[in-house]
Amino acid sequence: MSRQVRLVAIETGRGSFAALAADSATGVDERLPALLVPGYTGSKEDFLAVLDSLASAGRRVVAIDLRGQYQSGPAPASDGYRLDRLADDVVAVAAAIGGSAGRVHLLGHSFGGLVIRQAAITQADRFSSLTLLGSGPGTIGGERAAALRELLDYLRPAGADRTALAPMIADLWESRLRPQAVADGTSAEIVEFLRDRTLGNCPVGLVEMATQLLDCPDRTDHLAQLSGLPMLVSYGEHDDAWPPAVQDAMARRLDAERVCIPGAAHSPAVEAPETTAAMLTAFWNRSEAGG
Repeated sequence: MSRQVRLVAIETGRGSFAALAADSATGVDERLPALLVPGYTGSKEDFLAVLDSLASAGRRVVAIDLRGQYQSGPAPASDGYRLDRLADDVVAVAAAIGGSAGRVHLLGHSFGGLVIRQAAITQADRFSSLTLLGSGPGTIGGERAAALRELLDYLRPAGADRTALAPMIADLWESRLRPQAVADGTSAEIVEFLRDRTLGNCPVGLVEMATQLLDCPDRTDHLAQLSGLPMLVSYGEHDDAWPPAVQDAMARRLDAERVCIPGAAHSPAVEAPETTAAMLTAFWNRSEAGG
């Protein structure tokens, strides 16, 4: 982690949220801040490779853990992981970091895109732009959907009992996820981080978020009705969550800018950080200029 990036807690009326914050490289916030929201099983660290580059453009950039993710506290009940409740959390964080202008650029990756879509539909005036990164119009499909169904078949017998779910998640890590990470050549340091993150996630949240990924309505038409909110849809050319053609069609329905990132798959901020950072900075600057 660079000197510019700090681990912070964002305090809101809806609770405290763990975050990585990168302050403007100049020490002066010349541009509007940005809020980055991770996907399912992800965390704020998924944006670590782009934070410095984004902040170098003269803006504060904050990446958060959603409620129940890694270092953010869990919801008191399972309904706290509904999209509308998570969206309310995002609106609260945006208000906390918005500064004197009171508005932020909002980005959501994968499941985070579904969350920020809901936030924008309900509170569009809070945001200066909306970026959907590797996120689709609704229910996820393909092999990832099959993997989520398998996960739910394994976890659902425990219901919403965190005490019962926690050892099941730990067993899943040791029997499947850890061996796969090692087989993929992941460094020991990253494997240890992935372990901490996996076991740090609220198990009830994992179940509820997976359920929504498999049963999420297409609300693109609702989002398209927002006037004056600049939108960007971006995805890796090899995205295996929502096919690029599906995301491209969504962008057309939204009349949004569309950028396909060469060589990237489902996580462009990790797989192509400099390209992703340059794309976001250019889009955010255009949005602020009204172009």
